[in-house]
Amino acid sequence: MNIGAGSASLPLRHAMSDSLAIYLHDHYAGSHFAIELLDSIHDQYSAEPLGDFARRISEEIEQDRHVLRHLIETAGKSHLDAAEVLGWFSEKVSQLKMRRDHSGGLGTFEALEMLTLGIQGKIGLWTALPEIRKVDPRIPDLDFATLRARAQTQYNQVEEQRLRLTARTFAPASS
Repeated sequence: MNIGAGSASLPLRHAMSDSLAIYLHDHYAGSHFAIELLDSIHDQYSAEPLGDFARRISEEIEQDRHVLRHLIETAGKSHLDAAEVLGWFSEKVSQLKMRRDHSGGLGTFEALEMLTLGIQGKIGLWTALPEIRKVDPRIPDLDFATLRARAQTQYNQVEEQRLRLTARTFAPASS
């Protein structure tokens, strides 16, 4: 591929633009999934500390979502069918909701595990964006270090909740 000056460099710039838009939209869809999952945990455990925890983390992820929305509006929108992506994530949430369990069973344990994986992805996002900014000036100069630190705190807190459920989830049933 010729990446020299002139019109030959235009396709490369267009590809970069699409890659960035897709990357941001993927994370935006993931945040939607996380909020749906946390709302489900909140509903299921509304009278317990886990329900309060889910509500608080959901609010933080909603704040991160606003940052992502700003980045998407700044960097340009993707040509992806967002409804299709969100539909897929919603289907996954519905499957987990159908597997609701009592008092912190496997479904809740796996939901929290899924959240930790998503938050690790968000840590990766906040780590990559300053590097992407070096080659794409559409990324605003945000405090990515603070966003990354908040995501790390979220990860630690969700992981702590997940591990608290370990004994209840995996203790052998009494005979």
